[in-house]
Amino acid sequence: MMRNGSQLGWTGWLATLALLAFVPGASAQDAAKPPATEPKPSMTIYGFAMLDIGENFTQIHPDWYDTLRVSKLPSYDKQYGEDGSTFAGVRQSRFGVKTSSPTPLGELKTQFEFELFGTGVDSGQTTFRLRHAYGELGAFGAGQTWSPFMDPDVFPNSLEYWGPTGMVFFRNVQVRWMPIKGTSNLTLALERPGASGDAGLLADRIELQNVVGRFPLPDFTGAYSYGGTWGYVRVAGAIRKLNWDDMLDDQYDLTGGTTGWGLNFSSNLKPTSRDVIRLQLMYGEGVENYMNDSPVDIGIVRNPGNTVSPIKGVAIPVLGVVAFLDHSWSDKWSTTVGYSLADHDNTEGQTPDAYRRGQYALVNLLYSPVQNVMMGGELQWGRRENFSDGFASDGVKIQFSFKYNFSHTLGGQ
Repeated sequence: MMRNGSQLGWTGWLATLALLAFVPGASAQDAAKPPATEPKPSMTIYGFAMLDIGENFTQIHPDWYDTLRVSKLPSYDKQYGEDGSTFAGVRQSRFGVKTSSPTPLGELKTQFEFELFGTGVDSGQTTFRLRHAYGELGAFGAGQTWSPFMDPDVFPNSLEYWGPTGMVFFRNVQVRWMPIKGTSNLTLALERPGASGDAGLLADRIELQNVVGRFPLPDFTGAYSYGGTWGYVRVAGAIRKLNWDDMLDDQYDLTGGTTGWGLNFSSNLKPTSRDVIRLQLMYGEGVENYMNDSPVDIGIVRNPGNTVSPIKGVAIPVLGVVAFLDHSWSDKWSTTVGYSLADHDNTEGQTPDAYRRGQYALVNLLYSPVQNVMMGGELQWGRRENFSDGFASDGVKIQFSFKYNFSHTLGGQ
């Protein structure tokens, strides 16, 4: 019986080898491999619940009570009352869904994410706010997500929500092309344009109140990153067309336009297995709305000798600096320390109390007793300096936070 079974086995192998001889590129080793499984769609539900509580030893605009947004510090003495207030909230809490699906054209990925931190007309409120609504198929993507001009990995491992004042930080509606992906990557995008102007000392003049902005072209942004086990270096750029039209039929013509541009150099360096150094140096003109905490893109200057256009608009230069260190003391304890600067070259037509320079620094100690749980304390400092009236104000806060993460994947292999 055993002999017969062995003979049948050898016969089967000989038949298989004979068959493989007629199959190009096939081998006996291939025949022994299990069939490959096809990729399957997956969906990941993720987010976190987070409590922030602390003490503001100075004062800040009441809509920004639980942040250290430097441009919202007082622009004159006791603008927001007396110093000293306690804050608490859950506005950093977040919920998101990511999906992945195989297609004949490559992997289809989507992301939908929101948080509870109100801004704009909802400033100061705990309300739903969209962060990402984005889809990507192969090398192409469209929707709202991080601008390529921004490097999200520069953001430190901090508790404070708003983040470094001099950081490029902007989620924008865009279409993008990513011809190179991986550790080194290239991204090019057309983004929704937008900007703001400061009429300064002439803001109450009827002539300027009838000047409206117009954006004839989308913003063009791009970034290239070169990376390895040591970290990465990245360079990004932005260029945009900014126009404004005088809608009032009078003796003046204040119509004009300019080109905004910016260059952003950033890096994450890993000198040891427990350290990450996060760096950014950005300079540009008329790209303030891409910045984390800058007020306006356009200011006014005098135009001597021109009676039809006595003033003109110009792009405001801005410098942004970020330098932070994330250090892990152990698997459970970590510290972040660092500094950021935003410096604006105000135009002569801006008011003396216009925002000129912001500084930001913090140090923390964070503890993760188990996976997906983090708690800690953080000391924060910020300073606002006005354009030309000599006034400056400081913000000092201590914040304690408790963060509970969740993530669950359905489907996939």
